[in-house]
Amino acid sequence: MTKTELINEMSTALNSTKEAQAAIESLLSTITAALKKGDLVTLTGFGTFKVSKRKAREGRNPRTGEKIKIKAKKVAQFVPGKSLKEAVN
Repeated sequence: MTKTELINEMSTALNSTKEAQAAIESLLSTITAALKKGDLVTLTGFGTFKVSKRKAREGRNPRTGEKIKIKAKKVAQFVPGKSLKEAVN
């Protein structure tokens, strides 16, 4: 499901596409801002968004086989909650 499809689904419940779009945009920007600060975002029953650190490591260029250095970086992660896991299975 794409963001547009999600907005369309929510608009049926809210009876307004503009309200659905504003709600989704607000949710995503709030989660993004919290992750930028390094905070944990927990939606009970749904899951947790968090930032984790990847160490610098050595990789290989798949074309040449040459060794390359991959820099350390932060990555966003999502860990599904129990209710979401059960709903999917």
